[in-house]
Amino acid sequence: MAVNLHDPAYALEKAIRQSDEYTELKTMYDTVNGDPSAKAMFDNFRNIQLQLQQKQMSGQEITQEEVEQAQKTVALVQQHESISKLMAAEQRMSVLIGELNQIIMKPLEELYGPAQQQ
Repeated sequence: MAVNLHDPAYALEKAIRQSDEYTELKTMYDTVNGDPSAKAMFDNFRNIQLQLQQKQMSGQEITQEEVEQAQKTVALVQQHESISKLMAAEQRMSVLIGELNQIIMKPLEELYGPAQQQ
């Protein structure tokens, strides 16, 4: 008997949208985006984060100046209450998605065994 995996995936999507974690994340996201100064600060933080990730992934060295600028930006956004709450909500959502991913991947992990550390 063939199983349509899309149906439970859509049910999971619906459950995520109804979860406390998602509701809080959306509320905080809307709050930050509704405040022009918070949005600008948050966008700047995300841009710096993305640039550093891209450099790292392409094998380019991140300079000490870039590290210091990123640290200053992180400190600044963490002081903004709405952005700080948004980042905490993002972290909780990330943990939830990680837990769901572990559950979803369990059959493959059992089949192939845990990833070998090298």
